[in-house]
Amino acid sequence: MPATASRAVLRQSQFLTRRTAVRYSSSTSQAASKATETASSTASKAQEGLSRVSSSAGPAISSAAQGLGNALKKVGGRTGKVVSFVESMIPPTLYYSKVGLELGKLVFRGQNMTPPSSATFQSYFQPLINAVRNPAALKNTAVSPQNILARVRNANKKEIALAGVTAAEVIGFFTVGEIIGRMNIVGYRGHVEHGHH
Repeated sequence: MPATASRAVLRQSQFLTRRTAVRYSSSTSQAASKATETASSTASKAQEGLSRVSSSAGPAISSAAQGLGNALKKVGGRTGKVVSFVESMIPPTLYYSKVGLELGKLVFRGQNMTPPSSATFQSYFQPLINAVRNPAALKNTAVSPQNILARVRNANKKEIALAGVTAAEVIGFFTVGEIIGRMNIVGYRGHVEHGHH
């Protein structure tokens, strides 16, 4: 009889366990849905708070920067001139950097370019790293004047044409840079010297 009693107790405990599990699972799913709602409402409140802080901080930061700029403008002499010059160069610099970035993106996409892999970087920069680590090895490389002269003598027409085009590009870019730097096509503006009469 003790075996049947223990079976009955076991059945009763299994029944109670199932009933309790069903109750807890329904309450657990309700708690999970409440937790999800609470988390989403907390996240939305945090997002609203963040947007309020950023909207109020943006003008505060810009007004602080403007106040600092005004204080620096009041500084006289060379420092004031440098501050004014730097301040006047910020908007065009930002504009042209954005234009250059967008132009670079267009060229990058138009030419179907991809950035080089790390293996490519290593293969190109490994000789440079080795030269820095062992400067005495530079004597044996292709940088010696005899090797350069032999390469020029043995160059074919394609290599000579490529070198000429590259030299023309370098000279052209240098010339355009000089024109932009001088803000004049011919010559530098200089001080008029007192001529000898």
